[in-house]
Amino acid sequence: MKQGSSLPSHDWDKHEKVIVFDGVCNFCNAFVNFVLERDSRGLFKFGTLQSQPAQDILSHLHLSTQDYETFLMLEHGKVFTKSTAALKIFRSLPGAWPWLYAFIIIPRPLRDMVYSFIARHRYQWMGKSDSCRVPTPNERTRFI
Repeated sequence: MKQGSSLPSHDWDKHEKVIVFDGVCNFCNAFVNFVLERDSRGLFKFGTLQSQPAQDILSHLHLSTQDYETFLMLEHGKVFTKSTAALKIFRSLPGAWPWLYAFIIIPRPLRDMVYSFIARHRYQWMGKSDSCRVPTPNERTRFI
């Protein structure tokens, strides 16, 4: 999949930046919590890969709709995956986090190898929930 590919019109077009993550992955949920705590401007919305809009996007991109190997970062109708998605998220956070975007100079295949290693072991390291993450009342407006 080419990074920055345009998506056909979908339910989440109205949001500027959407992080689409594996809702049962504890590692992924920890990353969502990390972003929520730092995204003081409320730039990001969140959706799960298990949701129907995400399933439609995954199908369109010819990515697995069951065995998730990446999360998605949707930005202005374009989609990013794996390490590129993570770096684009860090770039949008306040403080020193945007400095991590400098790793974009590392060739994507090398960055994605590291990302894929972490993705393969995430359940082993941090476990898996029986159901998708339920946002707290304060977080509900951030989840779509």
